[in-house]
Amino acid sequence: MPISPEVRERARGFLPAGARIRYIFPASWNESSFFVVAVTDATVTVLVNRLWSRTRPKRIWRVFPRNVRIGPVDTHLIPTFHLGGSTFEVDEEYVSVINACDAELEGAASLPPDPLPDL
Repeated sequence: MPISPEVRERARGFLPAGARIRYIFPASWNESSFFVVAVTDATVTVLVNRLWSRTRPKRIWRVFPRNVRIGPVDTHLIPTFHLGGSTFEVDEEYVSVINACDAELEGAASLPPDPLPDL
C-alpha cells in the first residue's frame, strides 16, 4: 500500500525546511518497531514511529548523507536491507523504491542502453 499523504506530511515535519521528499517507504525492525525512511536530495532520514504504529513518526532515529546506499535488498524470504548497522524488513512492493533510490546515486551509468537509439 502506498504511503498516505498524512504520513508524508508527518515525516516532512522532521525534515529541514524546504526539503523535498523524493522517496519514502515504511520498514520494520523486529515485530514491534516500525520506521519511515524519507529520502531527500541531501539526506536519508530514518524516523521511528510510535510504539505499535506504522503511520505516526515520533522522532528521528538516524540521518545519513544522500550518498549512502540503502540496498541491496535481500529478497530471499522476507525482503531485508542493512542500514546503520541494523537489518530492516520491508514489504515486497517497496523493493523497487529502494532500487530506484540507489540507482539514482549511479546516475546515467545505471540506466539500460537505449534499445532504439536511431529514433
